[in-house]
Amino acid sequence: MIFKSKREMLYVILSMFFVTNAIVAEMIGGKLIDIHLLGFSFKFSIGILPWPIVFLSTDLINEYFGKQGVRRLSIITSCLIAYAFILLYAGMKVPAAGFSPVQDPAFTNVFGQSMWIIAGSITAFLVSQMIDVFIFWYFRNRTGGKMLWLRSTGSTVISQLIDSFIVLGIGFLLPGKISLSDFINVGLTNYSGKLIIAIVLTPFIYIGHYMIDKYIGDKESHKIVEATAAEEIRK
Repeated sequence: MIFKSKREMLYVILSMFFVTNAIVAEMIGGKLIDIHLLGFSFKFSIGILPWPIVFLSTDLINEYFGKQGVRRLSIITSCLIAYAFILLYAGMKVPAAGFSPVQDPAFTNVFGQSMWIIAGSITAFLVSQMIDVFIFWYFRNRTGGKMLWLRSTGSTVISQLIDSFIVLGIGFLLPGKISLSDFINVGLTNYSGKLIIAIVLTPFIYIGHYMIDKYIGDKESHKIVEATAAEEIRK
């Protein structure tokens, strides 16, 4: 495949990081970890590990390619997540050989998430991404392109509040796996973790912009950002 411009190559690179980390997050989400901090114990899914890259790539795609760039990629990624789960389901139905180092019980324990959890994960991903796009451009248009930290961090803070509770609601509350009080407690804990990640990531947004500006060229990068913003205003 021949790329006609550095902008096309940039979209492909950001998309690869976005898709890969989103799928991996779903695959490893069944492992829970316990983090002790300042005398408190916080329980998280290890699936939170790749999400900083998803947050970062979402904001950069938003900035340089607009709402359509994120929405299109989010839909494609959701379909790929569903496809990955179909392949895993098929893999669980094929018996392991006696000499296999990974036997069926271990394989199923790792990848055998219920359909409720899968549905919750995909729904939460799509909804949170659409909200992230809306909030990002709301702040972008109101600040005239200034205050990068506000639109990047603000969009993540709001969208992940929705994401945290949709996953638990569909995957655990609706099928009766957890109580309402546990739903609220775990949801707030997971959201707190994502909130911290969003704040910590703020400097990396600026680093990402700097690297892209150097790759494309400062003038060309500025032209792309302004053209994207003008197109979003016209819509």
